[in-house]
Amino acid sequence: TSPGMLTPDQRARLHRLRWSAFVLVALAYILSFFHRVAPAAIADELQQAFQASGAALGSLAAPYFYVYTLMQVPTGVLVDTLGVRRIVALGGVIAGIGSLLFGLAETLFTASIGRLLVGLGVSFMFLSLLKINALWFRERHFGTITGFTMLLGNAGAVLAAAPLVWVLGFTSWRTVFVVLGIFSGVLALLTWFVVRDHPRDAGLPSMRELEGLAPHAARTGHWRHGLAEVAKNRDTWPGFFPAFGTAGTLLAFAGLWAVPFLRDVYAMPRDVAVLHTSWLLIGFALGSFFVGTLSDRLQRRKPVMLGGVGLYLLCWLPLLFQWPLPAAAGLPLFFLMGVGAAGFSLVWAVAKEVNRPALSGMATSVVNTGVFLSVALLQPLVGWVMDLGWDGRMADGVRLNSAANHQLGVGILFGVAVAGFLGELKVRETRCRHVGH
Repeated sequence: TSPGMLTPDQRARLHRLRWSAFVLVALAYILSFFHRVAPAAIADELQQAFQASGAALGSLAAPYFYVYTLMQVPTGVLVDTLGVRRIVALGGVIAGIGSLLFGLAETLFTASIGRLLVGLGVSFMFLSLLKINALWFRERHFGTITGFTMLLGNAGAVLAAAPLVWVLGFTSWRTVFVVLGIFSGVLALLTWFVVRDHPRDAGLPSMRELEGLAPHAARTGHWRHGLAEVAKNRDTWPGFFPAFGTAGTLLAFAGLWAVPFLRDVYAMPRDVAVLHTSWLLIGFALGSFFVGTLSDRLQRRKPVMLGGVGLYLLCWLPLLFQWPLPAAAGLPLFFLMGVGAAGFSLVWAVAKEVNRPALSGMATSVVNTGVFLSVALLQPLVGWVMDLGWDGRMADGVRLNSAANHQLGVGILFGVAVAGFLGELKVRETRCRHVGH
């Protein structure tokens, strides 16, 4: 079948189903990013509401990442077996309940359970969206559409920075999370009724058939064999390290520690500090989009990846050595740091390209585990290390840390980022196509 052989009615249906599936799952994915980064913007409110120390604040932010980490490989399996429609609808309901619980929590424990449920619910969204991209869009556009996906997801993170602080001028953080909980439920319902897992489910040919290619072999045998095949493939694993070292440190910083760092070391008011994290996330969002497109254009993965992550490492140096940061230098620095970090995002494309197409969900999930394992470990670790050196200073119920203390925290993040760059040197160059095809 070629594109010309679709009837106008079929073509319209393919277009409608492709974009409705993409938009609904993308909205759920945007929400997942919002939840991921929001604790940074409301760190002061959370400390006041629950009288929390640095380690406790890290532990409140972290359950999202623990469960997200644990769920990555199971999600890859579920995406490849049950399909996107079912697990995105289920995830939306669970995340909605978690968001309501977090918004209504009276104790740190209840709030942590809410965060845990949110993390569980949204953990399905990214790999589901990659699966939609793999099945409903042409193969040669995978890097570009995945970059666009990252751009959208990061829009959620950007909303959780300066715009969230602005909204808090009119309403409480609790109301925000209750409203988001209801919105999650609505998305789940729409997904159940609108999304189709595969063009075949709507009586349409696959994307490969439309290009005149043989359809990819369907997944056969037990999912455990598929997972074992992905895990045994030596080319799957190098991508785990940039995910751990680059994305993990970026999210641990942007998602919790950047605002306290800028407040304590540079005496920035919260709105200015949050503006810096917004620029960091905008850089990451735009970088992710252009990195995918550039890589597809050049037909190369590795040089783009190494160039980006090298830039990311250089941007840490002024923060590590606490050089003066006037806004004229601070905002561009944070923006460039985000752009550089986006270089890591090609690891998903590589994971897909070094494994059988039927196992794309599992392959991307193994690499993706690195991101969330890193944040889950780093957010509380940095908090714990800084608590050890805390000198007892407080302001409005919020702990203040010394510049030396923050330098220690940033030093940990920088060290992990360097390790990620070194791991990246082992990533295989796929030239943007399935190896062995």
